[in-house]
Amino acid sequence: MIITDTHTHLYSEAFDDDRVEMMQRTLDANVSRLFIPAIDSTYTASMLQLEKDYPKNIFLMMGLHPTHVKENYKEELAHVEEMLDKHKFYAVGEIGIDLYWDKSTLPIQQNAFSHQIKLAKQYKLPIVIHCREAFDEIFDILEEEKSDDLFGIFHCFTGTLEQAHQAISYNMKLGIGGVATFKNGKIDQFLNEIELKHIVLETDSPYLAPKPFRGKRNESSYILKVVEKLSEIYNTSEEKIADITTTNSKAVFGV
Repeated sequence: MIITDTHTHLYSEAFDDDRVEMMQRTLDANVSRLFIPAIDSTYTASMLQLEKDYPKNIFLMMGLHPTHVKENYKEELAHVEEMLDKHKFYAVGEIGIDLYWDKSTLPIQQNAFSHQIKLAKQYKLPIVIHCREAFDEIFDILEEEKSDDLFGIFHCFTGTLEQAHQAISYNMKLGIGGVATFKNGKIDQFLNEIELKHIVLETDSPYLAPKPFRGKRNESSYILKVVEKLSEIYNTSEEKIADITTTNSKAVFGV
């Protein structure tokens, strides 16, 4: 059984004290394909080191996270362009709009999101979307940019069934993680109405740990709890969940 974590911040400072042990637990759990989203330029060196340390398991993305779209965002976007030009990446991400922390930056977040979608198209890469309290704003831009070469993953999907179908209509897979195991997560109530071909697995570690680890540091090995939950929701084997979602991840990332 091969399990793919399509979204995990393994370079995070949260793992600085035990990264080697954490990675061993992950690989021992058959979580052997790990896709790493970018945040901003300050993490690039750590990401590249992680890829160097685990070349068979680590697949990097490049992008500017919406909560890090600040006054210097054009410099950050220039860094994204420079990196895409000189290194192999498997997606542009994570990118999008986040209105939970700071609504005042919406115009520059929209600008950065649109710009990075165009970069993804230029490099024929998928996008990985971060959306927090911004479904309408995200969908407005996806509507403007929709085309055959727009595709990717709606990371940490927490919307309604209607929003799920709308995301899928833009060639997006839904990234499902720990929230599916939460009592108040809600998506578990309709997820079985979404075909498995539209689903990929993720942890977003060190964030959003699934039950029974909720509130603690998340890590990629905990994705087994997500597999277990989806096995219940879809009334199928854990092996089938792992197999189909890994196949879906290959369709997105091309590897």
